[in-house]
Amino acid sequence: MALVLKCLLGALAVLLIALLSRTKSFFIAGLVPLFPTFALIAHYIVGSDRGMADLRTTALFGLCSLIPYAAYLAAIYYASYRFTLTGTLTVATLVWLLCALILLWGWTRLYSG
Repeated sequence: MALVLKCLLGALAVLLIALLSRTKSFFIAGLVPLFPTFALIAHYIVGSDRGMADLRTTALFGLCSLIPYAAYLAAIYYASYRFTLTGTLTVATLVWLLCALILLWGWTRLYSG
């Protein structure tokens, strides 16, 4: 049942994004994916299974994970001047992947010790 609820939340988010993208306030559709639905689930699981110290570590890593997302958004903004939609999204996804890999590499080197 929990899995069904998670699927419904995801479907609701997609529906809300689609509806908002058709309004004159279309830009609000970019805020919907940032609602911490999955973060709430992850933080509850980590906090209840592993304790508050690991929850703090998860939150700190979550803050650091904003860096790849910011790089993704910057890539979308700048690539949209040069590429088609597909090209823009491809470039931005590659930028996110590169930044996420660098983040993971750095985190495992600096924080796991």
